[in-house]
Order: sequence, then C-alpha cells, then structure tokens
Amino acid sequence: MTLRIHNTLSRATEVFTPIEPGHVRLYVCGITVYDHSHMGHARFMMAFDVAQRWMKTLGYRVTYVRNITDIDDKIIKRSLERGISIRALTEEMIAALHEDTDALGIERPTHEPRATQYVPQMLEMIATLERKGLGYRAASGDVDFAVRKFPGYGKLSGKSINQLRAGERVAVLDGKEDPLDFVMWKAAKPSEPDDAKWPSEFGIGRPGWHIECSAMCKALLGEHFDIHGGGLDLQFPHHENEIAQSEGASGGPFVNVWMHNGLLNIDNEKMSKSLGNFFTIRDVLERYDGETIRFFMLRTHYRSPFNFSDLNLDDAKSALRRLYTALDKGGVSGSFEAVDWKDPRAAAFREAMNDDFNTPIAVAVLFELAAEVNREGRSAEVGLLKGLGATLGILQQAPRAYLQAGASVDEARIARLIDERRAAKVAGDFPRADAIRQDLAGQGIVLKDSAQGTTWVRA
Repeated sequence: MTLRIHNTLSRATEVFTPIEPGHVRLYVCGITVYDHSHMGHARFMMAFDVAQRWMKTLGYRVTYVRNITDIDDKIIKRSLERGISIRALTEEMIAALHEDTDALGIERPTHEPRATQYVPQMLEMIATLERKGLGYRAASGDVDFAVRKFPGYGKLSGKSINQLRAGERVAVLDGKEDPLDFVMWKAAKPSEPDDAKWPSEFGIGRPGWHIECSAMCKALLGEHFDIHGGGLDLQFPHHENEIAQSEGASGGPFVNVWMHNGLLNIDNEKMSKSLGNFFTIRDVLERYDGETIRFFMLRTHYRSPFNFSDLNLDDAKSALRRLYTALDKGGVSGSFEAVDWKDPRAAAFREAMNDDFNTPIAVAVLFELAAEVNREGRSAEVGLLKGLGATLGILQQAPRAYLQAGASVDEARIARLIDERRAAKVAGDFPRADAIRQDLAGQGIVLKDSAQGTTWVRA
C-alpha cells in the first residue's frame, strides 16, 4: 500500500509523491525558547517524529527541518526579568529542550535552524516582497505585508479574506493599510536590549514571526518542497502568512502537503496556566518514564484531539509493561529485530501506518502479536513485535531490565490516588473510584478497604 497523507490544503487524504523521487523534504514549525517545553510541544514533536521515522522505514531519505525561534517578545521579556542576555536564556532553554526530547525518544531533526542565524535571508525576502508591491513601510517604522494584494489569501484556512481576522499574535498597529496586514520587520523600540536588534535597509529592528519560517524553509529546503507541518493552532495566521510571503516572493508553489496535528487537552480542557492545568515535559518526566509518555501519545492518531490525564498515562504504563512482559517471556534480547514485511501481521501494521500514520491501529497489531507470544512463545512473533516496535521508537530496551526498573513503587502517588478514590466515593462518583482501583491493580497494586481505611499491597 502506498503512503497516504491527509493534506490540510486540499482537505483530503492523498497518495504521497515526493517532488524528488526517494527524497522527502519536511519542515515543522518549532518552539519559541523562552521557557521549558510543555506537553503541547511534546504532542507536535511526537507526531512528526513518528511521521519522519515511518517515511525512513519506507526507504525514503528524509531531510527534516524543525526550527527554533530564538528572538521574540516573550524571549525579550523573560531575559529582562531574569537579568540575563537573550543568548544565555535561549541556550539554556535549547539545552533543556534537547534533554526533554531525548528522554521521549524524539530524534533530532536533520537541521535545527535558529531564527537569529537567518536574518540576512529574511531581509532579502522582505526586500523582494517590497519590490513586488506586497510589502510596504508603515508609519510605525515596521515593514508590513499587504494581505489583500496577494491572490488566494485564506486558501489554507478555507475562509474568504473578509471573514479572516488578525490572529492573536498579530498586533494591529497604527500605520497599517489594512487590519489583516502583518508585520515582517519590527522597528526597534528604545526599551529593547541591543541583542534584540539588527541593522537593515528598513532601519534597526528585528524580524516578525512569520518571515522567520519562510526564510528558513527556503534556505534549507528550497522554494518548493514536500511537507510543512505544525500544530492545528498554527494553520491561521502563521501558516497562511507563510504561504503568502513565500509564494508572493517566488511566484510559484510553496508546499505540496500541509500536515497539522490535533491539539492537547488536560482532562478534556485546553491546557492553560490560568486554569492551573499546565504541565511541562519535565514535570511529567518526574512521574513517568519517557517511553511510557511516548507510548501514551502513540495510542491517539496525530490529527485527533489528545486528552492528557494521569489515568490515561497510568493505563498506558500498564499496557506498555504488558508488551515488555511478552518480549521477556519470549526471551528476546535488547537488539533490533529486522521485520519480515511479508508476514501478514507486519503487512497489517504497514497498511495502518501508510494510512496517514494511523498509530492506534498499528499499536493494536502489537497487542495481537503480544497475545500470540503469550499463547505460543514462538520466536517469529517475538522478533516481529520487537522490530515493529522499533519503527515507532518503542520496545527497544532489554525487557527484563525495563520491567525491573519499573518495579519500584511510587508510594506518594499511590497515597494520592487512594485519597482521590476516597473523595470520589464520598461524592458518589463510583465509576471514578472503580477506575482508580482497576488502574492500580493493572500496576500490581491491590487495595484493601477496612473500617480503619484503605491500605495497599503488591499483587
């Protein structure tokens, strides 16, 4: 089966054919490094890590670019708050980003460009757009993009230009010809530090957010490439504005396939610091190992909304241990096992992954194999389970070592869940109380209720 990918631009799942045979060029909008990466960041990085891994499994050479935004209003504000340079702040946060992604088994991209390294390319593109009448110098000193002068603006978001409104990250400033126009070059403010400013023919300033990605795409992948990805929240205005800039400058097509991952919710609510349900990756890594978090995310299709909760994570942990238990029973080593794609179970796995990276169906195949191992213990099933897991970046640890490492008990967490179960029973939420008992039982913890309270023992 040929790889098929859902294209946000066409709103259809299409057969994927790279521009250059055998070579996929992929760009994904990365992180603004003013703070530690959160679980929403983990969501999009996981989605595209899985995609690029699978394309390499199919035999493609993949040039994967995931940028870093290292100049931004939030970065300037945070550096001033901490009394350190922008460079010191961003270097610290980039190092933390790498620690977090390594823990989740997310492979480093082929290129990880930083916006500040590509300012000359941004200025060149802005100058081209000005010459073409698509950019203009506003009274504020900024250089803005004239949205209504670009035919087809709105084709990615699917709205007419009169329906669109300036996005939340696009300030509507005095001097704009139209409220939808967006900034490409920001004039420097006296209050901003020197390391946030660059000289240019447009005056001293810094690049806008959208021009950064357009310039880095062109520099590393060319004016026309295969796939551009990012979170669904970037579809408008960021990706819409990238199309306008890049196609406005080149006069030709920009990207063939647009991929957008679904957003992350915490207990069915949008993650938000104001709601008190905001988690960084390292917050979660303090309570769960990286492979459990990775496996947890694989169980939801990348385009679907993703619901993050301790209950779901605990279930994922138990499920992953079942897979490792099957490998341990089969006596598999920690080494990689080659996949026989002629095997009907491998073919079913490949069919799922070729259908727009359908990881939930692929993971179901892994559990079918684990069940066969537990029944029969045959080496073919054991090796296939290990090999298919490798394509998803899981099941590569020595099973016995993994199971022993996970055998330690987090007593504080158990006590917290017992308290939560007690509160659920008092409130009459007996399904939640039962779910907590079952979750702990799946991890080998048995609860015992008595008149004196609830205690626990290992199964």
